Amino acid sequence: MESMKHLILAGLGTLALSCGVSAQSHTLHSFEKLQLTDRFWSEGATFGDFNKDGNQDAASGPYWWEGPAFTHRHTFYSDKRGWEKQHADGSAQIIQGYEGALGTKNSYSENFVAFSHDFNADGWDDILVLGFPGKESSWYENPQGKDHYWNKHDILDVTDNESPTFLDLTGDGKPEIVCGSGGYYGYASPDWSQPEKPWKFHPITPKGPWQRFTHGLGVGDVNGDGRMDLMAKEGWWQQPENLAGDPEWKFHPQLFSPGGGAQMYAYDVDGDGDNDVITSIAAHGYGLAWYEHIPTPEGITFKAHIFVNKEPSENRYGVQFSQLHAIDVADMNGDGLKDVITGKRFWAHGPNGDAEPNAAAVLYWFELKRTDAGVDFVPHLVDSDSGIGTQVMARDINDDGYPEIVVGNKKGTFVHRHLTQKVSRDEWLQAQPKALFK
Repeated sequence: MESMKHLILAGLGTLALSCGVSAQSHTLHSFEKLQLTDRFWSEGATFGDFNKDGNQDAASGPYWWEGPAFTHRHTFYSDKRGWEKQHADGSAQIIQGYEGALGTKNSYSENFVAFSHDFNADGWDDILVLGFPGKESSWYENPQGKDHYWNKHDILDVTDNESPTFLDLTGDGKPEIVCGSGGYYGYASPDWSQPEKPWKFHPITPKGPWQRFTHGLGVGDVNGDGRMDLMAKEGWWQQPENLAGDPEWKFHPQLFSPGGGAQMYAYDVDGDGDNDVITSIAAHGYGLAWYEHIPTPEGITFKAHIFVNKEPSENRYGVQFSQLHAIDVADMNGDGLKDVITGKRFWAHGPNGDAEPNAAAVLYWFELKRTDAGVDFVPHLVDSDSGIGTQVMARDINDDGYPEIVVGNKKGTFVHRHLTQKVSRDEWLQAQPKALFK
């Protein structure tokens, strides 16, 4: 277990912070990094209360760690996997997991995204694993406190797209797997009386060019009709009033990201009453943007606002990094506005692939600010040596109003514990990120 307190100034490298609600009270936000393992097991991670002690635990790869300390580890599926590391003296060492940052070659895990949910309604959180793109999705049944492998239930044979998600798309109060499958976009849902049986995939599009490695997918109410829509790199599909018979959803073309980015979110960024779209532009390149919702007589159009890109000068604070393969949104500082959490996916295609593969594996949260001059996203550096995977999750796990962050990737598994400190106005001003460009 590695425990480090990171007080880092976003963009300048010393502190991560935000202002409190009054001129007399200023809150400094920092993060304590807990490295749960340095082995590469998964590109995703999740929180859940797996032992019913009232504390949120962390799960990534074949393991879950008991919160709040995250020092006691349990194995819920087989970890009998390893790779051979060759040392300079000619000796070899078998290291558990897949070859990642501890090695020199590229490899991929079989665990890309994870969520927790009580699937069988027995009162115990289970774990859903969306595996390598194009392969099966499975959930693992919590054995109710017994410390052995959890029963695995394969529920969807083909889960395509590199940003599948698990949430209530249909509005029935139950979550679905939202993904591509066999060339269609759609969602998979179970018979909730038998959730361990194969789930039914409901296509919402005609068959298209989408395959297992397609990037960029999200869910949100784009048009404000109260129903959740599906977003992808080339546009959005409007949910109809009635889903009986699996109707085709109406497609609205809009190029959000040419090559596909990460998870996509519909959120009212500018506070004008309609939902905008947040996503990265290229999962293996550069670019983080919000797309401003602009109503016209012909329908909704979107204007791109790119606030992180290839050159430092393209961000007001000089922040630049590549491979933004995962995004989450959450209110990180309790001001009522959702912020953007993202970073660099280290070695997405190995040490010689993509843009700047060996640059620092940064993790940021971008604080949404609405000012008279417009929207600003103020960057706060959480950490410079962990990054993201194909998933990053921010959740308030101790009910203090401030989310923690969990990631799994080729550097291991990390929980970033959110810390706050009351400071003077002068201390707060000194720690504020400074704009370097207009």
